[in-house]
Amino acid sequence: MSKQLLHMVLGGRLIDATSTEFENLDEVDIVGVFPNYETAHKAWQAKAYATVDDAMTRYFIVHMHRLLDPEKGEH
Repeated sequence: MSKQLLHMVLGGRLIDATSTEFENLDEVDIVGVFPNYETAHKAWQAKAYATVDDAMTRYFIVHMHRLLDPEKGEH
């Protein structure tokens, strides 16, 4: 069993295509929390590909395990 390293996938419309600031926080799509990067990446990829035609919509993978334990520095 591999070590659990939590990752969250979220996204939505940005105020600017070069920014990471969301247009409306109430409409941010929280896809879910995943036990490792691989499963988070699959979820991110599905959402990113589904919105590829909308340049203002972006999805991100947040490395939650780094926020919970910043001393470790694991990926």
